[in-house]
Amino acid sequence: EEPLVESGGGLVQPGGSLKLSCAASGFQIRDGYMSWVRSAPGKQPQWVAGMSSDGGTVYYTESVKGRFIISRDNAKNTVTLQMNSLKPEDTAVYFCNAEVNYTSGIKNYWGQGTQVTVSS
Repeated sequence: EEPLVESGGGLVQPGGSLKLSCAASGFQIRDGYMSWVRSAPGKQPQWVAGMSSDGGTVYYTESVKGRFIISRDNAKNTVTLQMNSLKPEDTAVYFCNAEVNYTSGIKNYWGQGTQVTVSS
């Protein structure tokens, strides 16, 4: 079973919205720093948004500030990324990442990714 499974990607017109979800299994997201990272052809992977384990600290890359919102539901063990005012340059495969600090060390979990295409 995959530790993280993303969903919600698809094709959307510029200016539209999508909501990505990331469901975790085998560990609790409340124990981890949760992030979304995107990868576009010919570009370096880009960290998009992150949220601390207590949800108190949120970070966004500059290009998505004011448009994307990361949130978490610890009861459902899921993380979401609400993406608004989408632009063609947001086109990428979006990956969910969890960084969990165990007593034995830090472990990173990744999902398989979900494709987001912004095009008219």
